[in-house]
Amino acid sequence: MTNLTYPSETYDLIVVGSGAAGMAAALTARISGLEVAVFEKDQYFGGSTAVSGGAIWVPNNPLMRAAGMDDDAEAAFEYLSGEVGNLIDTDLVHAFIETGPEMVRFFQDNTELQFEYRDFSPDYHPDRPGASMGGRVLDAQTFDGRRLGDEFKRLKPPIDDFTLFGGMMLNRFDIGHFMNMTRKPASAIHATRLLARQARDRLSHPRGTRLTLGQAVAGRLALSAIQRKIPIFTNLALKRLVMDGNRVSGIETEKGIQIRARRGVILATGGFPANAKLRKQVMPHVARGAPHHSMSPKPATGAAITAAQDVGANFITSNRNAGFWAPVSLIPEPNGGSRPFPHLFLDRAKPGVIAVSPEGKRFVNEAVSYHDFVSAMHDANLSEAWLICDHRALRRYGLGPVRPAPAPYRHHLRSGYLKRAGSPAELAALIGVPEAVLVQTIDRFNADAARGHDLEFGKGSTAYQTYLGDAENKPNPCLRPLDRMPLYAIRIYPGDIGTSMGLAVDVNARVLRQDRSVIEGLYACGNDMNSIMAGTYPGAGITLGPALTFGYIAGLHASGQDDKP
Repeated sequence: MTNLTYPSETYDLIVVGSGAAGMAAALTARISGLEVAVFEKDQYFGGSTAVSGGAIWVPNNPLMRAAGMDDDAEAAFEYLSGEVGNLIDTDLVHAFIETGPEMVRFFQDNTELQFEYRDFSPDYHPDRPGASMGGRVLDAQTFDGRRLGDEFKRLKPPIDDFTLFGGMMLNRFDIGHFMNMTRKPASAIHATRLLARQARDRLSHPRGTRLTLGQAVAGRLALSAIQRKIPIFTNLALKRLVMDGNRVSGIETEKGIQIRARRGVILATGGFPANAKLRKQVMPHVARGAPHHSMSPKPATGAAITAAQDVGANFITSNRNAGFWAPVSLIPEPNGGSRPFPHLFLDRAKPGVIAVSPEGKRFVNEAVSYHDFVSAMHDANLSEAWLICDHRALRRYGLGPVRPAPAPYRHHLRSGYLKRAGSPAELAALIGVPEAVLVQTIDRFNADAARGHDLEFGKGSTAYQTYLGDAENKPNPCLRPLDRMPLYAIRIYPGDIGTSMGLAVDVNARVLRQDRSVIEGLYACGNDMNSIMAGTYPGAGITLGPALTFGYIAGLHASGQDDKP
């Protein structure tokens, strides 16, 4: 039982937040001999990790090395230097690159968090010096949620729209099989087995227990905490940090409970994506009145950052971007509201899909990363755009939450979420863009797509982009004319999957004041710590990789096991 009725008065170490960073810190400290407790604001544990894609970026990690793949710290640093530019914190980036492989070995050897590597998963800008075509990205192995016992109900559920048939999760391989289940016998067999497992699960559980993606990361970390008898207190929000002179010595919760910490407090609450006031201060498009929709959990309001600032911490706002961007559409709900859906990697790069502005013009290479896509929206001063595809693309690949055949899709038409028209001219009238411009845009794209070369924006021009396309589509996996009527469109907006700006820390994850002096007894990791990527997005897993690594670093330092110079 990890949730107790009332916390003890004192622990060696207090961790605020139960996502990957916080749990990594708690486990590291516990394994090193400390008495640790985790405090979570939400009713669930798992944080944003539990609703994430679960990718973990760790260059030169031991799994890729064991498989004979080449990588080294110098190449990784060269790549990050090119990505981050003059905003790079050299010491922190070196600490991450050098300690990341050690972190992976530690969790492999001491916890239930077991990894597998992606042999081909290009960095997002694979043409940059130091980029890698694969191996740097890790995933948690698929996890059986039944191993959590009664605690399974306290694990934060995945986003409903990322599951099928009442909470059945799919990893990237499963998705490929489901998309091919009507075309390939092996895919049909794989999908049938998953459906049978889901049917059995629903007899005894409220949702599927085969956990993948971020659910596997969060579930494996939670089981490790249970095994190590680390209490996880949910529904207990941080109000303020308790000081003993110039040292942080504990916390006070919103319920007025004070808990002391002999070794210190680690902040890992997920940043501030749900803080509308702060978003307006640090996101220029929000300040201009543009819509913005976050995919992050609502409890992530930045309360830990504010508490740290109250004791003198430096909150860095100089990053290139305040968030990790993602285009988001809004799915209507029966009560008149809506829920956001992120368009990450399943639709935009596919053949037969384009994005246009309200003026009916393309403005971006649709196959770039989600972060780069929204950056292009910001550069074009767009507060919204449209994803457009033809009927063949819709039924072959899907579009956002509209799933490919044989799944039904007409309910999305009835709700108004998905727009449909018999021609480009009719679609222009339906979505309110200039008819002549949209017709010309589609004609130009179709001509380029037929030749397999996008002259305007270069869709399908890098290994990362073609990786997300359709390998069976020749000659370019990302290009095919929009020529199978009807056409479909979905309105998209700027959004995020987390914030990048956070607290300044040193190489031991200790929080710093503006003069770079250390606030003794206070650590930060995850999205409460300022991102070492400084608002850039170099590759899949660049949030969870540093989160686990600096959580590990914080846990070690608080335990007196490591003190980096």
